Amino acid sequence: MKRTFLAAALLLAACTPPSPQTAAPACAAPLKSALQVDLYFGRGIAGHEVSEADWAAFLSEEVTPRFPDGLSVFDVRGQYRNAQGTIERERSKRLTVVVFDAPSHLAKVQAVVDSYKRRHAQDSVLRVEQPVCVSL
Repeated sequence: MKRTFLAAALLLAACTPPSPQTAAPACAAPLKSALQVDLYFGRGIAGHEVSEADWAAFLSEEVTPRFPDGLSVFDVRGQYRNAQGTIERERSKRLTVVVFDAPSHLAKVQAVVDSYKRRHAQDSVLRVEQPVCVSL
């Protein structure tokens, strides 16, 4: 996902509180404060795309060991403007995890992002974090 979602990330950054970890909402019982992390992984790679088997291997080897308590994956379609100004469209995966230990998740999320970029020659992975109230 070459420069995928860069413009969207900049727009979202303008709307996002400066530090989601410190901007936890006041949650009414039985809800608890948590942080929702959404990662968008583009599947386009120079003329082909990351296969379902490659995605499943990445999820099993890199994501699940770091977030064994649970996660969700959605098939999505995204678009972005490339460096030449052309709109690119591609199939993507959205990964959502909810964490209660917000400060400790940072290294795990970054490791997932870095691994995907290395494995699939991607320039970026869009990352969105927002405080939420959760009940299990």
